[in-house]
Amino acid sequence: MTHILAIDQGTTSSRAIIFDVNLQVKASAQEEFPQHYPASGWVEHDVSDLWSTVAGTARGAIEKAGLTARDIAAIGITNQRETTVVWDCKTGEPLYNAIVWQDRRTADICTTLKDAGHEPMITARTGLLLDPYFSGTKLKWILDHTKSRDRARRGELAFGTVDSYLIWKLTGGRVHATDATNAARTMLYNIRTGDWDAEICGLLDIPMEMLPEVRDCAADFGVTRADLFGREIPILGVAGDQQAATVGQACFQPGMMKSTYGTGCFALLNTGTEMVVSKNRLLTTIAYQLGGKPTYALEGSIFIAGAVVQWLRDGLKIIRAASETQILADQADPTQDVILVPAFTGLGAPYWRPDCRGAVYGLTRNSGPAEFARAALESVGFQTRDLLEAMRSDWGAAADGILRVDGGMTASDWAMQFLSDILGAPVDRPVVTETTALGAAFLAGMQAGICPGPEEFAKNWALERRFTPTMGSDLRGAKYARWGRAVAATMMV
Repeated sequence: MTHILAIDQGTTSSRAIIFDVNLQVKASAQEEFPQHYPASGWVEHDVSDLWSTVAGTARGAIEKAGLTARDIAAIGITNQRETTVVWDCKTGEPLYNAIVWQDRRTADICTTLKDAGHEPMITARTGLLLDPYFSGTKLKWILDHTKSRDRARRGELAFGTVDSYLIWKLTGGRVHATDATNAARTMLYNIRTGDWDAEICGLLDIPMEMLPEVRDCAADFGVTRADLFGREIPILGVAGDQQAATVGQACFQPGMMKSTYGTGCFALLNTGTEMVVSKNRLLTTIAYQLGGKPTYALEGSIFIAGAVVQWLRDGLKIIRAASETQILADQADPTQDVILVPAFTGLGAPYWRPDCRGAVYGLTRNSGPAEFARAALESVGFQTRDLLEAMRSDWGAAADGILRVDGGMTASDWAMQFLSDILGAPVDRPVVTETTALGAAFLAGMQAGICPGPEEFAKNWALERRFTPTMGSDLRGAKYARWGRAVAATMMV
């Protein structure tokens, strides 16, 4: 048993990757699933799609690797965070569709709580802001609209983020648990004390009987049902996708930063044992928890990163594949300065304006697909700089250092070069860019005793390419100032 199965359940697809004992990829399988938009600003998943794609890709990856379940020492799980699932403890049937992290339907609930003066207390305990992004108000909405609180109090219903639901399904309903990183994203978990917060749960009228047990990222989460893969396999590692990427990027020292570009973009800065309270509306969160001891981070979240390329493909239909954006961006008219603010589901950090919607500035009669493609890729760089400017203010000079990047969008050399240019800092792309799955595999392998500890893992981190700034400081400043004016105008609409 010298292989690890990493399950990476994301916002638009589920993946399974087989790693060997040296954490080298041996095989993978991936399957997309539909997104559901029942109303403006609402985003849902059919929970059965999450489970069927996870089970199918896990089996597919094992088969592609030419292995059997007997070769798999452990399973690691990483997942889209904040997405909220409530299910029946007996049947496993969901009470409602999964409400996705991007969903903004609870904005009014958040506004009411803010107006009542509850945000300072919630932020002090959870490190989070009062925003629809997090699971707590999504859970409240489900309980309100299904009128099921009495069932929850009787212990008939379970709540979980996607990891918790997958653990429950994989173990045949024997384990209802989550890890500290996912718990930290619910707005119900006190990251100072390491407990579910009774006062916040009471404020949202959430029965604590339905909450999962919280464990370390590397821990025993039970074993799979024998019939799923042919034998029981232990689940030994769990982390939310951005924290798993932080681990996969070996950001184990305070001051190290990573940014992951998937559907959204998420930058984390390791702050060690210190909980840094942001003055710039960044989040304080748990980067990972090992041996019962949390390591904290500052986090900035961008809701739309890779999703803006999907919009070019599926919404505007000006590209057929993501790779075409780089070609188009190269062809864009350099005399045009089109700015796209992709606030399709609101603006994330450091603005936190769920009411904003997307806008485009600087259009001319000659603006076309090439200019839209360039503006889309540049929007990700601009938003990342917003995050790092806030981190620089909160943390100091460390935020001026090297940024490690990962995720599907980093395959674009054009986007990564612009990112380095607009940041005025080096951007390092590793050999393994699927670092979310790598982080989950490492956690599970370490717990299984077949992978080394963090120090040795960090030594083996490998650089594929470093991007260094080529843009002049005057142009960098002018472009970023124009972006700032565009965002300000968007927030005024």
